[in-house]
Amino acid sequence: MDQPIKPYQTVSTPAEVEMVEKRSRFIGRCRHVTTEQEALTLLEQIRKQCWDATHNCYAYLLRSGAARYSDDGEPSGTAGMPMMECLKRLDVTDTLVVVTRYFGGILLGAGGLVRAYSKSACDAVRAAKPVRMLPCTSYSVRCPYPYWNTVKLVCEQYGRIETTTFTDTVESVVWIQQVQESVFGHALTERTEGRIVPTAIRADYFPFPTTED
Repeated sequence: MDQPIKPYQTVSTPAEVEMVEKRSRFIGRCRHVTTEQEALTLLEQIRKQCWDATHNCYAYLLRSGAARYSDDGEPSGTAGMPMMECLKRLDVTDTLVVVTRYFGGILLGAGGLVRAYSKSACDAVRAAKPVRMLPCTSYSVRCPYPYWNTVKLVCEQYGRIETTTFTDTVESVVWIQQVQESVFGHALTERTEGRIVPTAIRADYFPFPTTED
């Protein structure tokens, strides 16, 4: 199965953050999306949920290259663009961020709006736990119980264990970065004296924590 080889970063979980600036309430929401339709559907759901808000500004950036943002009635360039810049600065794609504002009666000025929308967006993205999506291959590794500790150490050293099943033997599914496959196979063979051989299942992206984590 041919897979793209370029790693990328996205967010792993829905997140919501809130801040108050001069009595205006800002609610930042971040979601993982893969298509424009998905982004627009989620945006519409948030608009319906926050129908009484003064503004629902947004930005999304997709791996396909699609990108869109909106000030939703705020002065031009004070909301959507700073939110888009946040996505680019934090290097996340397939990501939608929406910042809802409830006006508190005090004008913030252009600079204040830029800072508030940028901070709300960036805080929401960070709360959504960015992950690195790396080209990997999943392997099934089956071993007798006496070899399990050794196998587990090798798997954790070179990849991430997704599942482990304990029956008459131990079987783990482990994701190995494609650049580490040969090293992983050699280490497993060497440390188990050739008794344990991994079986490749499929190639795909798999999430790894970002360096900030």
